[in-house]
Amino acid sequence: MNKFFKILTFFVLIFAVNACSYEPIFLKKNYDFKIEEIILSGDKDVNSIINNRLKFFGNNENYNKTYLININTDKRKKIISKDSKGDPSKFEISITTSYQVMNLEKTLINRKINKKNNYNNDSDKFKLEQSEKIIVENLSEKIVDEIVSSLINLNDN
Repeated sequence: MNKFFKILTFFVLIFAVNACSYEPIFLKKNYDFKIEEIILSGDKDVNSIINNRLKFFGNNENYNKTYLININTDKRKKIISKDSKGDPSKFEISITTSYQVMNLEKTLINRKINKKNNYNNDSDKFKLEQSEKIIVENLSEKIVDEIVSSLINLNDN
């Protein structure tokens, strides 16, 4: 009986995964722009995530427009609240990103994005560090999504 449930669970999972039409938002679309160069300054971790996500748009072969992006990031971690002993109990990570989108002639976009996330302290420092890393990745990906959305909606005529 136990073997029957394992087999049934396996087939249900296979069917669910194959029947799902999950598709990343920006991955399989053909955009009419190419990011020629990305200039990054600021926090290394955030810049690495942003660069890896934006590199995809540098490989576009069917493009009408070419852009240069200059990105400056700043990551800050601050204590939001403390417990009765004076130890931190809540933190906030904020990532501020200033970016400029330029073509060959002029600056097309000059914007600032600020993303924040609050989280609780953890006595296990390794677990806390991993949580912070995940938060930074998520915030950085949201920033990239906003940058790409601004490029998609850009009318530089």
